[in-house]
Amino acid sequence: QDITGSSESFSKPITYLMVPDPKKRKTDSMGANCTAGNRKFDDCWSAFQTKMEAEGLNEAAIAAFKYNYSVLVSGESTTIPESAIGPVDSLPALDSLNVTPDPSLLKSTVVLKLNGGLGTGMGLDKAKSLLKVTGDNSFLDLIAKQVESMKKEHKTDLAFMLMNSFSTSKDTLEALSKYSGLPQGSDLEFVQNKAPKVTASDLSPATWPADPSHEWCPPGHGDLYPAMLGSGTLDKLLEKGFKYMFVSNSDNLGATLDLKLLTYFATSKAPFMMEVATRMDADKKGGHLAKDLKTGGLLLRESAQCPEEDEKAFQDVTRYKFFNTNNLWVDLVALKASFKKNDGSLPLPVMKNNKTVDPRDKNSTKVLQLETAMGAAIQCFEGATALVIPRSRFAPVKTTNDLFALRSDAYTLTKDSRIVLADARKGVPPDVKLDGMYKFTDAMEKMIPNGPPSLIECKKIVVEGDVTFAKGVVVKGTVTFKNASGSTKEIAAGTYEDKTVDL
Repeated sequence: QDITGSSESFSKPITYLMVPDPKKRKTDSMGANCTAGNRKFDDCWSAFQTKMEAEGLNEAAIAAFKYNYSVLVSGESTTIPESAIGPVDSLPALDSLNVTPDPSLLKSTVVLKLNGGLGTGMGLDKAKSLLKVTGDNSFLDLIAKQVESMKKEHKTDLAFMLMNSFSTSKDTLEALSKYSGLPQGSDLEFVQNKAPKVTASDLSPATWPADPSHEWCPPGHGDLYPAMLGSGTLDKLLEKGFKYMFVSNSDNLGATLDLKLLTYFATSKAPFMMEVATRMDADKKGGHLAKDLKTGGLLLRESAQCPEEDEKAFQDVTRYKFFNTNNLWVDLVALKASFKKNDGSLPLPVMKNNKTVDPRDKNSTKVLQLETAMGAAIQCFEGATALVIPRSRFAPVKTTNDLFALRSDAYTLTKDSRIVLADARKGVPPDVKLDGMYKFTDAMEKMIPNGPPSLIECKKIVVEGDVTFAKGVVVKGTVTFKNASGSTKEIAAGTYEDKTVDL
C-alpha cells in the first residue's frame, strides 16, 4: 500500500522506523555525526528548529518533524516480522450493516479531500486533480458536483474542505471558483506543511544554495493531522460544533460521504475507522491490515516493513485479506485529545526515504526525507476499527494504466458524479498493463485518439510498442497487442478475445 492509498507498493529505498516508547528513548543515542563525541539530541535538533522557525513554520509542524527526527536518530529501526502480528480474520462489511441512516449527523460532519499531489509521475506539472477523467470533467469538477449532489440529496448544507499543498493551492482555487456552492478561503482549504530534508551522512539539515527550495520536501499525508492543528482548522471545526471528519484522496472518485457509513461510525463511538477492501492477487505486493499481537489493536504493514523471509506470508492474500483504501473516518474530539496526550504530535510510524537533495541531479548530496502516512494513525487510537467496503468506493488513479481503465466502459459515471465499476465487472477491475512509453498522459492520449477500447468483458490487456486504437475495438478475456516494428501501428476495429496480436 503506498501512502496515497493505492495497492502499489513502496519502492525498496523506503524503510520504516518503528516508533520507540518516548519514555525509553535515549536522547543521547544519535546516528552518524550525531553520535560523534556523544552529542545530545538537543544539539542535533537545534539547527532544524532554527531553520524551520526562520521559514515561518508553525509549532505543530515543528513538533511533528521533531518527533519524526527523534525516531530517526534513536536508532530503533526495525521491520514488522510475522511473529509480531496476526491476520485479521473478519471485519464487519458495509453491505451487511443493519443501520438506519441519521441525516441529523451531517451538520456535525466535514468532508475533506487530500489534494496536495502534483501529477509529476504522469507527466503533469500541476495539481493531479485537474486532470480530465471523463468527458470535460476533471477530478475537481466531479468532486464539486458530488458535494452539490449530496447537498441536494440530504437537503442540508455540507461542510467541505481541501488539504492543498503550496504547489496545488492556486490552481485548485481558480478551478473551483466557478462553483458558487462551495466555501471560500480558509473555509475551503488549509495548506499542508513542508519538512526539511536531512543530510544522510551526518543527519544535519540539508543545504543546497543553488536552489534552496530543494532543501524542503512534503512530509507525507500523515501531515494531515499536524496541518489541521497548526493552521487552526481543527480548533475552528471543533468550535463550530463539528465532531466527525470523512477524509479521502482527491483521485478516488468512489469515495463520497455515505450516510449509512457516517451513522455506523457515529454510533460505534470509535475514535477512528478505516475503510478497507478485500485484497486480490493484483494487490498482493501492497500493504495489508494486521493485528498487533502485543496490543491486540489494528496496524498497517507495508511492503518495506516486511522482512525478506516473511515475504511469502505478506503476499498471501488468503492470510492477510484486507488493504487500506485511505478512506478514513476520524472523531475530531478524539484527535484533539490525542494531540494533548502526546505533547502536540501524533506518534505515527516514520518512513525514511532515500533521495538526492536535487531530485534531478543524482550526484547531489544524499538526503533522507522523513514522511508519515495518515492511515497509520489506526494504531494511535485505542478502539480504532475497520470496515470492509465494496470496490465501488475505491477507484483511484495512480498511473496511466488506471486512467486508461477509468475512461473505458468498465466504469460508469453515476447520477451523483461518482465513477464506479460497471455492474458487469462484479467488483473486479480490468488489469491494464501499458508499455512504459505510455507512462505520461500525453503519450496515452495519442494512443487512444478515439477513446479507449471496450473493456467491459476484459480480464487483462497488455500493450507493447507504439500503437493507436481505432474506434470500435472490443477486448474480451486476456489480450496482448505487440508491435515490434518501431513505427506506429493501428489496432483495427473489431473484437479481440484471449489472444496475442502481433501487429
